[in-house]
This record gives sequence, C-alpha cells and structure tokens, in this order.
Amino acid sequence: QVHLVESGGGLVQAGGSLRLSCKAPRMITSTFNSIIMDWYRQGPGKQRELVASAAAGRDANYAESVKGRFTITRDSTRKTVYIQMKSLKPEDTAVYYCNTVSKELPWGQGTQVTVAS
Repeated sequence: QVHLVESGGGLVQAGGSLRLSCKAPRMITSTFNSIIMDWYRQGPGKQRELVASAAAGRDANYAESVKGRFTITRDSTRKTVYIQMKSLKPEDTAVYYCNTVSKELPWGQGTQVTVAS
C-alpha cells in the first residue's frame, strides 16, 4: 500500500531546474490540509536531511543550503506537494523524499536527482 509517491527527478546540468512532485493518494484531504509536509533528500554516503517544510497557508521553511533556489508548494485538490528547484548544483544530487513533519508515513521510493557539473 503506497502512501507517498515521489516523481519528477532526472539528470540535469548544473544551473538547471527541476520540479519534483509528491502525491499522498491515501491521505484524506482534510488531513493533508492540516499537516506540515516536508521534502527530504539523501545524498550519496550521507544521512537523510530536511530540505523544505510547508504547512497549508503558512510560510515555508528551507534549509540554508537551498534557500533562494528551492520553492515548496502544495495543492490540496491533488494532495500533492511540489518542490521547484532552480540553479541546481552538483551537491544537490540526492534521492528526494517527502513525508509528514512527524515522518509517520512509510517512506516512498523517492526520486533521484542528479546534477552534472
């Protein structure tokens, strides 16, 4: 039973852009609208780290490393969280995941982002 589905990753050149999507198909809309959703990433040989966080109708929060380059948005109709990534750097290479702020859902398969220098 899939709870989170990430997509949109790929191979891009440094300076390029990507938009990732994370859909929560099993979550009811009222729950989706009431909880904070986060994007995480795990680079090669690194621990998973929080990248961006957003509650419905409130300002988002970002890791310092992505501030000004990444933008997290939500679509309650589609129960989907997006992250728009621009000015990508090789150090952004990672598998990207989403989850609730309490990480209560099983992790999805993630989506691989590879930034070539």
